[in-house]
Amino acid sequence: MGKTIIQQARGHGSKTYQVRPNAYRYRIQYPKLNVIGKAKIVKLINSAAHSCPLAKIVIGKEIFYVPAANGVYEGQEIEIGSDKVITGNIVALKHIPFDAHVFDIEIRPGDGGKMVRTSGNSASVIRKDEKTATVLMSSKKEVKLDANCRATVGIVAGEGRLLKPVVKAGKKHHMMKARNKLWPRTSAIKFNAVDHPFGGGRGKRIKSKIAKNNAPAGAKVGHLHPRRTGVRK
Repeated sequence: MGKTIIQQARGHGSKTYQVRPNAYRYRIQYPKLNVIGKAKIVKLINSAAHSCPLAKIVIGKEIFYVPAANGVYEGQEIEIGSDKVITGNIVALKHIPFDAHVFDIEIRPGDGGKMVRTSGNSASVIRKDEKTATVLMSSKKEVKLDANCRATVGIVAGEGRLLKPVVKAGKKHHMMKARNKLWPRTSAIKFNAVDHPFGGGRGKRIKSKIAKNNAPAGAKVGHLHPRRTGVRK
């Protein structure tokens, strides 16, 4: 009788595979659309759950957290909802010139910023009209958005994060554990037969495995089942 494979154990949500509650205590979001004016960066925070430092910003009685732009500092004043394109300001896409870098972009006006949030990342506006703006991502993909969607001017801080070597496996372990990431990852073919559908390694002619369409979520491993096979005529 086989054991529960690791995908099923993680999906079950037991204590073994739960992230520490305080890791994701900072929620990245913009203030509401009607909140405009001058705000202040009161603190820069090192969050274990994020790849970049976060900026704690206060405007009036409202406090929110966003990825910090490269070059901002504690005590700096920024503007929300204006048309001034200065590093750290939160500006609508319709006011951003074509040569400016932006990040933490909203998909819909008021959703709080969903795209381009990893360290060292940025995007740029390449086309605009009265209602829409087209953004060029770092992956060279073009995304068409509402011109009223907001974004932060600049480049996400922490660009050199991947340049520093980890050196020790223990450090990598704690980095991944803080974000509830599965590490180290073992190749499925190296598992024992009871631990994974690909396990055991019997036979030297290993072929690609295709999951059955009716397989349960935890056992649906390998390549997706094709709708059809063969050369299309």
